Amino acid sequence: MEYFSIVKALQAIKPANVAILLLDASTGITEQDAHVAGYVLERGRAVVLAVNKWDAADKEARARMKSELAWKLGFLGFAEAHFVSAKEGKGLGPLMRSVDGAHAAAMARLSTPKLTRAMIAAVARQQPPLSGRFRPKLRYAHQGGVNPPRIIIHGNSLDRLPDSYKRYLENCFREAFKLAGTPMRIEFRTGRNPYAAKRKSAR
Repeated sequence: MEYFSIVKALQAIKPANVAILLLDASTGITEQDAHVAGYVLERGRAVVLAVNKWDAADKEARARMKSELAWKLGFLGFAEAHFVSAKEGKGLGPLMRSVDGAHAAAMARLSTPKLTRAMIAAVARQQPPLSGRFRPKLRYAHQGGVNPPRIIIHGNSLDRLPDSYKRYLENCFREAFKLAGTPMRIEFRTGRNPYAAKRKSAR
């Protein structure tokens, strides 16, 4: 039964715009929970976490659950978590408001000027690290799609950006546009270096 419940969950995620990942406070986060969560991220779906049976969990179980959310589901750090009781109907209102918010974030339309300004502000706060003698240069950003939001950044030497800086940019965009509950795709496109041919001829 557990196998078929997972299969049905995966089938339901594919056509969904927002997934509610229901977790059990009494058992903690299982391997199957993490598997389904990974599939949600892989499909690029907006997601809200709902921890059920919170009213019946003791202090130790609550502490363990909060720790496991950060440890086992850290890759869903963009998702809002709600501690609910389906039996008592507690916490369901805020949960559904987060579902609406996640859907709005996934479908958000972001203008090129606003994206570029947010990118420039992020660079002003923290420049990309030097790569050899050169520092990657970010020129402008525009949106390439929705559900999930896809942001395309153009510039020079962007293939040299470390993963830590890419995560920094993602967090800056999330903060600037209030994109909670949805994954985000950022693509980096490096323009042709006009000095490359000159360097080759000089050799």
